[in-house]
Amino acid sequence: MTETTGGLGAVLARIAASGAHDDGQLLAQLIDELRPDDVDDTAQAVKNLQALQYLLGTRHDHCQALMAYLTGLLGSRQQIDLYTDFGILPGTGFYTEAARRLMHRILPPVLDPRSLSGLLKRVFPRPDDHVWVSGIDPAHWAAVFDQLGFDLAASPHGRATLGQIVESVRVIAHRIAALGLEPDLVAVRPELRKHLSPFIAQCTETQRFLDTLTEGGIDQRPGVEDARHILVLLDQCDDVIERVRRGTSETGIGIALTYILQRLTDNVARQRTLLSLLDAAPLTHRSVPAARLMAEFVDAANNRNRLRQHLARNTELLAREVTEHSGRTGEHYITSTRDEFRAMFRAALGAGLIVPFMALTKLGLTGLHAAPFIQGLLYSLMYAAGFILIHVLHFALATKQPAMTATRIAQALESGTGRRLDLAPLVELIVRVIRTQFIAIVGNVVLALPLAWFLGRVMFLGTGTHAAGIEKAEHLFHDLHPWASLALFHAAIAGVYLFMTGLVSGYFDNLSVYRNIPARLRHLGWLRATIGEDRAARFANYVEHNLGGLVGNAFFGFALGMTGVIGYNFGLPLDIRHVTFSAANFGIAIETLDTRIGWAAIGIACLGIALVGVVNLTVSFALALMVAMRARRVRFAHARPLTLALVKRFFSAPLDFVRPPRELESDIGRDPATSREEERK
Repeated sequence: MTETTGGLGAVLARIAASGAHDDGQLLAQLIDELRPDDVDDTAQAVKNLQALQYLLGTRHDHCQALMAYLTGLLGSRQQIDLYTDFGILPGTGFYTEAARRLMHRILPPVLDPRSLSGLLKRVFPRPDDHVWVSGIDPAHWAAVFDQLGFDLAASPHGRATLGQIVESVRVIAHRIAALGLEPDLVAVRPELRKHLSPFIAQCTETQRFLDTLTEGGIDQRPGVEDARHILVLLDQCDDVIERVRRGTSETGIGIALTYILQRLTDNVARQRTLLSLLDAAPLTHRSVPAARLMAEFVDAANNRNRLRQHLARNTELLAREVTEHSGRTGEHYITSTRDEFRAMFRAALGAGLIVPFMALTKLGLTGLHAAPFIQGLLYSLMYAAGFILIHVLHFALATKQPAMTATRIAQALESGTGRRLDLAPLVELIVRVIRTQFIAIVGNVVLALPLAWFLGRVMFLGTGTHAAGIEKAEHLFHDLHPWASLALFHAAIAGVYLFMTGLVSGYFDNLSVYRNIPARLRHLGWLRATIGEDRAARFANYVEHNLGGLVGNAFFGFALGMTGVIGYNFGLPLDIRHVTFSAANFGIAIETLDTRIGWAAIGIACLGIALVGVVNLTVSFALALMVAMRARRVRFAHARPLTLALVKRFFSAPLDFVRPPRELESDIGRDPATSREEERK
């Protein structure tokens, strides 16, 4: 403490001796003394701040000098941009702001020495200063402000600052009103057109409040009662924003609307803080809001040009809705009863019936020896057509399910946030997911492999030519070797595509709702004239429930088809391995090679197929679960007890992981909290 107070005392002495306002150099030195050696060491930062408070309490002259110095720095600079822009998304739009941040990361802008924002960046120059500043409880900062007697109305410079805060309140009030009239917002809340919008009402009330304030003078500031109506209207603005967020499952969400909601949230929160600074209540009532505002400004100064933060803030709600739509699809991939289990097996057999034909078609396309891009395009069209056929016929391709079911597990984790998580329903849910994935893979492979062999044999008996030549069959066989080839790496690439397919499907399901595509199709004149009103209505209804699935399957097909082309053009070892196609290729290779391969090689290839399936599932599931949890801001701290619970369940009932028990089970596929409530009833 002695060393800390010594450094702080020297800086305070220099401030007291300066007698004039510099460019903020002495304030930067003061912050250097407060900054801990480790920005995460909040305890040391608090001790440094308490040392400053102690010095100010023992040296009244230093306290007065620092107060005069700070008010002089504030009052001599332009401040409105700091209050209205820092920490608040600009009106340029999501993509323009992303481009600005990227450009400024490469070529930072020049600081304006006349503005308070420029001073802030000079005083807090380190990119991680926001960590320790925000880590300190605002009450500790407020205690220092109270010790200073930081009353802006007590000096000319301070009154100039108050005047700029007044103008900032006026700017933000008009901005909130304008954002409340944005077409994207009004489209999802039509009642804003019919009734007096709180966004507009707060602007009118703020104008009246500021007129009263300026007429009486800054020295005669009104009390909190005069701003109470504004605060009520701001609460109503928050209610509208929250209703829009909650209603996105029915209305959908887009980047533009997400950006508007975030801007509104930022501006409403800032308006509350600025109004509290104008309150004529005792100084201690304004110190904590001022401390929080300072922390916001430092955070904004450090992160103003960070693209990652911009993407995270503005895609969170969209990501949540995308994964939400995927999660609804995922509920169909979690079986409970034996009837559902058998139905999933039959659906998986259906996919296993189609995949061998796709594998043989790909071999036929390979024989065309077309240009690489044309070859990839043909592969893509074939894959896309096959996957869409599987979707239309309601068959199940096993590895597409994890990207859907992961969201359902994230929802179960979210329901336990903020309280002790009940692991029993979550364990049951995971067991159901595992056995559903197991039977889906079995259904795919158990038919795809022998059917591929059978079709190859029929082709040989009919034409005298194998579906794959000796060299090609050996190549297919080698590609299944788990460690002598890149099979597992290529399986991981396929897992990434499977994860992305879930996101694409969820995005277009959300887009269908947000853009009201089904209703627009029903009213499309040329479509009704071509196929009739009844068929147009049925087509629109089908699109409403299947747009995401259709586009997702098309995306997956093109991703698989073009990966090899991309790898060839860039000289990279890129390809894909999918468990069902690997099984079909294995059957084709065996039919050609016949007695040329031994049982040991067959066993290794079977191991390779199994590991390809594990990698497909693990990569897609892990990525989907990570995105779903981040979209919900869920932090899972129960990994160890959950793992132990799963191990205990495995040893107590191992067969439950591969088939459902005979007795009828409770519906854990729903929200665990709902299930427990029904059990209590």
